Formats: sequence, C-alpha cells, structure tokens
Amino acid sequence: MMESLEEIKARIQAAAPGVKIDIVANGSPSQQHSLLIDNEHAVGIAKFLRVDPALRLDFCSNATGVDWLDRTVKKTVKVKKLVDGEEKEVNETIEGKIPGYLEAVYHLYSITHKHGPVIIRMRTADRTDGARLPSLTPIWRSAEFQEREIFDLYGVRFDGHPDLRRILMWDEFQDYPMRKDYREPDDYEWEPTPHDEVLEKAKQHYPPRPAEEELKPS
Repeated sequence: MMESLEEIKARIQAAAPGVKIDIVANGSPSQQHSLLIDNEHAVGIAKFLRVDPALRLDFCSNATGVDWLDRTVKKTVKVKKLVDGEEKEVNETIEGKIPGYLEAVYHLYSITHKHGPVIIRMRTADRTDGARLPSLTPIWRSAEFQEREIFDLYGVRFDGHPDLRRILMWDEFQDYPMRKDYREPDDYEWEPTPHDEVLEKAKQHYPPRPAEEELKPS
C-alpha cells in the first residue's frame, strides 16, 4: 500500500532538509489532496518521487494549469477590547486580500508499483506575463507537451523546458485564453460573415447609430 501524503512529505523533508512542502486539502468527494512544493527545490523533489524505491512515481499522466485571481477572504479572530469598562476577548471579523497566482498541477503514478496518484503542484509569484516555474519535463518526459499547453493557455514560462513554444494558438497570438479574466475578440480573421452575436459584441465599442428614418434622404 502506498504511503500517505504526510509520510511522503516527511521522508522528502528528511532526505532534503530546507525544502518547503505543504499539504493542500481537497474538500471535494474525490478527497485527492496534494503536495504544494517550493519552486527552488521542485526538480530535486521530483527526482526523489521518481527514483525513491518505495514510490517509483515513473509516469506523469497529466499536467494542467490553474488560474487564481486576487481574492478577499474573511476570518474570525479574537481581540481584546474594553466592554463596559472591562477588558474582554471578543470575536472580530477581518478581511485579508490574497494576491492572484498561477499553478501547475501534476498527477503522478507508478507503473512499477501500480499505485497513485500522487498530486504535486507549484505556484507562481503572481499573474504577470513573466510568471515562471521550473520545468519537470527533464524528470517526466510526458510533461513536455502538457507544459507547453500550460504556457500557451495560461502564460506560465517553464525554465528548463527543452522546446517551450505555443502548441494550440498561433505564434503571433498575444493573450492566454484559459485565464479567468481573458476576453475573446469580437471577431476572428477566419470568420466568413458577421454573425448576430459578433455584431452585438461589436456594438459595445461604437456610439449608437442614428435611427433608420434619420438616414433616409429628405
């Protein structure tokens, strides 16, 4: 039976002191919790997961991107306040802002031991066009095209990738279609005729046209 994530995390940290790993809980019915690994040691952690005799996670079945926008979270904290002249602990709700970031998530299996998945994830510092992560393609070759897809659709640049270029969109395309704030263009070069939906979107960019009767010659 495969070890728990807690046990895997502890053994990685014992083998490589200084690495930072957090367990990210998944509250869905799948209960597929994951390991958030730090970018500085990501390649070393990946090598451990692949060659460790008890794990032998030798197959990356899937790598995908996730876009997290800026979000506000609320939490309840206890604070000391004067109430009727007496200092008491009371509950107070405070808001905090979590800056947005991008993630790359990998599902790993062992063909050797026939177990898995172990899910690992990495996070970028922000959502800018220069967002970067280390490539895990040198560890799992099956990640090559999938990291290219994450680069193409989310804009994550993978350092150490052997052939990082667009795979679905054309080279001159300027945006990242899977980002949550992406807005598609009103029309496309290949569109042969203007459809009603395209025309409705285009109207938002131009002032209202005069009524039909105003355009008639006098």
